[in-house]
Amino acid sequence: MDAINQHILKCLQSNARQSNAAIGRQVGISSPAVAERIKKMEDAGVILAYQTAVSPFEIGYQLKAIITLRAFMGMLKPFLEKVKTYNEVTNCYRITGNENIVMEVVLKNQKHLETFIDQLIVYGESKTQIVLSQVVKNNEIKPVR
Repeated sequence: MDAINQHILKCLQSNARQSNAAIGRQVGISSPAVAERIKKMEDAGVILAYQTAVSPFEIGYQLKAIITLRAFMGMLKPFLEKVKTYNEVTNCYRITGNENIVMEVVLKNQKHLETFIDQLIVYGESKTQIVLSQVVKNNEIKPVR
C-alpha cells in the first residue's frame, strides 16, 4: 500500500461517489490510473464495499442502544444464526470476556426495546445501555505508523 493508494482511499472514504477524474486531480495522477488502482484494491480485498449510510433517526428509529449478551450453555451458535435475522441490529460482534456478544441496535421506542430484549432472553443474559450521543464517528482507517 503506497502513499498514492492511501490518498485514493482517503478520497473514497470522504466521498465514494466522486469521479475518478476528481480523485486523480486530488492525488496527481490520471483518471485511468485511478481506476486501475481502485480495481486492484477491490480485487485484493482492500476495498470491501460501497455503501449508503442512512440515518436511523430520520426513518423513525428514536433509540440507539448497545446490548451485550452472555449466552447460555449451548445457545451461542443458535444465537449467531438468529441475530442475522434481526432488523434492529446494525452491528454485531463476537467478543472475549464475560459476555459473548455485543450489538448495536436501533429501535423505534421503549416498547420496541422491551420487545427486542424479550427475544434475547431465550439465548442468554443481556445488558443494555442507551446511547445518548455519538462522540466520535470515523469510518476512515488511518494507517499505523
